[in-house]
Amino acid sequence: MNDLSHQAFLSSAAAQASAVAEIPYYQPIANECALFELAYQRQLPLLIKGPTGCGKTRFVAHMAAKLARPLITVACHDDLTAADLVGRHLIGDGETVWSDGPLTRAVRQGGICYLDEIVEARKDTTVVLHPLTDDRRILPIERTGEELAAPKEFMLVVSYNPGYQNLLKNLKPSTRQRFLAIQFDYPNAELEQSILMKEAGIDLALATRLVDIARRFRQLKQHDLDEAASTRLLVYAANLIAAGCPVIEACAAALVEPLTDDLDTIAALMEVIKLHFSSGKLPGKSP
Repeated sequence: MNDLSHQAFLSSAAAQASAVAEIPYYQPIANECALFELAYQRQLPLLIKGPTGCGKTRFVAHMAAKLARPLITVACHDDLTAADLVGRHLIGDGETVWSDGPLTRAVRQGGICYLDEIVEARKDTTVVLHPLTDDRRILPIERTGEELAAPKEFMLVVSYNPGYQNLLKNLKPSTRQRFLAIQFDYPNAELEQSILMKEAGIDLALATRLVDIARRFRQLKQHDLDEAASTRLLVYAANLIAAGCPVIEACAAALVEPLTDDLDTIAALMEVIKLHFSSGKLPGKSP
């Protein structure tokens, strides 16, 4: 191998190592990574269903980085319009110019467009997705007369929390059936402990106790709590403790106050936490 070839080889290896290092951490639960890759390869849109804070957004970021595709994320809401997704004409410097929306940018770049909590968007907005989610794979832009053909690298991913569904906020069957779908849930205890140890650098003993508390709280969902303690909140608590915050205070800030405003429920949850950690102090970081 000559010097130039060797230098190119080293540069390529360094670039690959850098790319791997930048892939966001994600702990697979089942075969979701393989399904995502197959959907990407076959140019199929993907719907991810699961509770708040179970890793849907991190999963998409992980897969986008793994596939080396740009990721454009849109947080959907009640006021989201088709123009917000596709684009609009803007007036600047005395002239009118067209500005692509995030969906159009993703199509042009051959990126992954992730629409988070798609059911929050207006139903007339989601119709704009239909031509992109069948065999046409096109994005008509009525205001400019363009008809963009999505390149093979483009992928559309949407997500929502089935627990928030009601008659007013639900995907139309004509939209749902255009997607492959993956059901997410919170990981089992062993995997959740592993996630906390990786994300916050805490030890197994503390991770085990935090996960046990979360699972006790999850049993109260739809009784005393409207929403369960998520893996995301567990990571927040673990990070606070690893940074030196007292365990009880960290759990109060991350696992209790975000879940409820009811004072009696807060007091009851705090009692559970205090009893759970009454055996003594725990180290915040792994040795």
